[in-house]
Amino acid sequence: MSPVIYQREVHYYETDRMDCVHHSNYIRWFEEARIYFMQESGFPYQDLEAGGIVSPVRSVQAEYQAMCRFGDTVEILTAIESYTSTRIAFCYQVRDKATGQPRCSGRSCHCFINAGGRPVSLKKAMPQYHLRIEEYLAKVQKEEN
Repeated sequence: MSPVIYQREVHYYETDRMDCVHHSNYIRWFEEARIYFMQESGFPYQDLEAGGIVSPVRSVQAEYQAMCRFGDTVEILTAIESYTSTRIAFCYQVRDKATGQPRCSGRSCHCFINAGGRPVSLKKAMPQYHLRIEEYLAKVQKEEN
């Protein structure tokens, strides 16, 4: 899939005693990048919540290749790995902006639930939102072929 690039600086408070970014912060970065991706791709998370739907994390994975340190600028490439009207998965690649060196890769899987915590199908609960995701995926598919 065609990734969207989210850029951010590494903050001092994100580092630990080993002078590198604590591993838990990469998961936070995935969330920042995912929200940015959704905004840039035409289906903002805010619209989902405005429709009474949230998308909790079902699972998240990260593989660390190299350390990030205070003062580094990283790019997080984010793409949709899979989508059904009830679930969505994203993949992430964190790399150093200056060198392009991979720092971390990962994925997160999400479902869609209503305010009562019940699973929902976006195709039924928010057809216009579902359509925006489908249109985005069709556009990416066309660009890749």
